[in-house]
Amino acid sequence: MTMEQDRWSRVKGRLRSSVGEDVYTSWFARMDLEGVQDESVRLSVPTRFLKSWIQAHYAERVLSCWQAEMPEVHRIDLTVRSAVRPVVPKEAPAPVEMRRTPTPELRSTATAPVSANHDALGGSPLDPRLTFASFVVGRSNTLAHAAARQVAEGRRGDPVMFNPLYIHAGVGLGKTHLLQAVTWAGNSGNERKVLYLTAEKFMYGFVAALKTQTALAFKEALRGIDVLVIDDLQFLQGKSTQAEFCHTLNALIDAGRQVVIAADRPPSDLESLDDRVRSRLAGGLVVEMGSLGEELRHGILKSRVAAARAHHATFEVPEEVLHYLARTITHNGRDLEGAINRLLAHSKLNNRPVTLEMAEHEVRDLVRPQEPKRIKIEDIQRVVARQYNVSRSDLLSSRRTANVVRPRQVAMYLAKTLTLRSLPEIGRRFGGRDHTTVLHAVRKIEALVSKDNALSEEVESLKRQLQE
Repeated sequence: MTMEQDRWSRVKGRLRSSVGEDVYTSWFARMDLEGVQDESVRLSVPTRFLKSWIQAHYAERVLSCWQAEMPEVHRIDLTVRSAVRPVVPKEAPAPVEMRRTPTPELRSTATAPVSANHDALGGSPLDPRLTFASFVVGRSNTLAHAAARQVAEGRRGDPVMFNPLYIHAGVGLGKTHLLQAVTWAGNSGNERKVLYLTAEKFMYGFVAALKTQTALAFKEALRGIDVLVIDDLQFLQGKSTQAEFCHTLNALIDAGRQVVIAADRPPSDLESLDDRVRSRLAGGLVVEMGSLGEELRHGILKSRVAAARAHHATFEVPEEVLHYLARTITHNGRDLEGAINRLLAHSKLNNRPVTLEMAEHEVRDLVRPQEPKRIKIEDIQRVVARQYNVSRSDLLSSRRTANVVRPRQVAMYLAKTLTLRSLPEIGRRFGGRDHTTVLHAVRKIEALVSKDNALSEEVESLKRQLQE
């Protein structure tokens, strides 16, 4: 045995002791040594999938095991070998360096997981700023924050309290912040495998695995995750991808693994998803993060100013400016952060202190009209049933008596005019009716309100109640 191979055997022994027999067999049994040169070690694996996973989750571990044998080693080059020859000098993908020194933006969170933005299950990129420490808690997000913390602080083998945890909210209200905070915190102890994926990355990974004939490895890898975090589920498309997601969801939940999901609407409103998926999602804890109140907006602004001051010590925003921003920028948290960034840039580039006059000028385009209340079909059914003294179950039933048909038609009309739901979706939410039934009801009420003043007033009254 050559000296290099002897060292490689000792490195593999260290690696096996470090990660455990099961992990070693799954990810490192087919890793080969290609050579050692100066400060770098060349290793190869048979598939791009293995390369991606090892780079994303075990880069530091492999490097430290080599450095225990050869302190002069500072880089691991991992490539994919050909099925014909052990090494492909030119055609192999460009090696990616595994360096021990964390990148500048990750120095404050060096214990956090390394994320990759390439190849299958490397995970979606994580923002090191999005942690629990930087999340501002208020009335609208208290429950979501508490549930996310409970998931993040769980340990391998602990019973899962609610599964899946499903968080939904509009744009810029903190869903992604919470999900990434769960990932950072869950991975910091290296006890559990926590994987963060956007729905788009999940689709990419599944399609790529099918093309490279590694679908089985893709599925096995997913089912080996302790906590699977999926963001922006509303973008999940394709029957085969949805079927695989459903199978993965079922397998993880049945095995007692935790699943955390975020979307911009509740499970029942995800029209593109299969009924089985919607049902399984609704079976966990579904939490809505509401709009940001003025007090919470003020807290977010103070937090962002403090973060900016860490890099620009002299940056100050007067309290009257913070109150003005919190009162007038009501759309979402991203607008608040954008406002602070503008004030910082203006103050630093022009060497001027932040004033109320400056703030009013710099953020004028972020002051938007108050966003209308998001009305749900369930709210329409409840208000209409109360108005006409019938039950919600009557509206969903097949009864065709006059005292039920008219309220049902009014409710369908309001659902079409006050929500963005499609006719088939409205029909499904009214007892599984066909979209043509909904269209007939909408046209019927439109015709009546144009000539029946009493009905017109009733409909307007219902609209006011729903929009209050």
